[in-house]
Amino acid sequence: MSNKVPATRTGPVGIGVIGAGMISDAYVGNLVKCPDVRVVVIGDIDPDRARVKAEQYGTEWGTPDDVLGHRDVELVINITIPQSHAEVSLAAIGSGNHVWTEKPLTTKRETARALLYAAEHAGLMVGVAPDTGYGPGLQTARRVIARGDIGTPLSAQTAMQYAGPDLFHPNPEFLFAAGAGPLFDIGPYYLTTLVHIFGSFSHVAAVGSIGHKTRTIATGPRAGTEFPVSVPTHVSAIAQFASGAVSQSLISFDSPNRRIAFEVIGTEATLSVPDPNIFGGTVRITPKVGLDQFDVPTVWTDIAEEEERFGRGAGVVDMARCIRNGGTPIASGAVGFHVLDVMASMAESIQTHESVAITSSVPPVPMLPEGWNPYESTL
Repeated sequence: MSNKVPATRTGPVGIGVIGAGMISDAYVGNLVKCPDVRVVVIGDIDPDRARVKAEQYGTEWGTPDDVLGHRDVELVINITIPQSHAEVSLAAIGSGNHVWTEKPLTTKRETARALLYAAEHAGLMVGVAPDTGYGPGLQTARRVIARGDIGTPLSAQTAMQYAGPDLFHPNPEFLFAAGAGPLFDIGPYYLTTLVHIFGSFSHVAAVGSIGHKTRTIATGPRAGTEFPVSVPTHVSAIAQFASGAVSQSLISFDSPNRRIAFEVIGTEATLSVPDPNIFGGTVRITPKVGLDQFDVPTVWTDIAEEEERFGRGAGVVDMARCIRNGGTPIASGAVGFHVLDVMASMAESIQTHESVAITSSVPPVPMLPEGWNPYESTL
């Protein structure tokens, strides 16, 4: 049962953060600069860890229950490990709070449906990372496509491969367990961007492998500790969209070298889209060539080099404005569910060696208004 006062609120939206791990700095460090929200309290199952973060940013601190029950909190940011997303988000909804959760929405379709159902019936919003789609890099790329600069978008090729998060994360085991791996950890950035560009997926097929059955933590106080890997760490997938467009994607923790690529192929040109894991980047284009130019090196022209003017938490600000003014955030629960459905279907395809039809869909994801800025005061 909700413990919130059922009153209409005005002004900045009160934020409570559950999870004081690595990613909390990226969120809180940005959100304390945004006047439309106010970070009230940080909670963690290890209260001392929450206290350290709270002292750093000048907020209150406590346990997750302290966050859920705080009278000034309206929106809970759930940045726990993926395996806890469903439990924490459902508890936040049950306490009368809107929820923004790190990706994925949950690790299973059933718990995701239950979460969205609970939120809808409580009149509460759910938002889901990633929010890199709010960045000027990807927004510029979308405007280029919308202008018709590449003609009709036909297909996409994406790749993100590197040696894996055990290189830099002090507690990386959860990233190699069920509900994670490169498909569920990195996949949301690329698949969400594909949804922004092409709309809903309709069919997927994938293969996967485990490059190393055990991994070794490379940094922090537990450096040298080995742990088992239980999910594919190299995934290759093809997909078709309801529009008829197609894509192929590579996501890997098994590459000794880092490679990032995102190209959208149209009838008239190919567009290089910035890394979906950041908010800026360079948008480039190369035109269609004639038969006599097939052996000529590809020439790319920079359309725009967008600075990373803001970062994690942009979607939270959009959500806060929707809470006050109405509307649906771009990084909505519906988009998060569709991406989860796609990833779960790819995982099933890896197991069954068969293509899988996607039963969920989402309306076209709108672009942001020109000049949208989370650092403005609008409430």
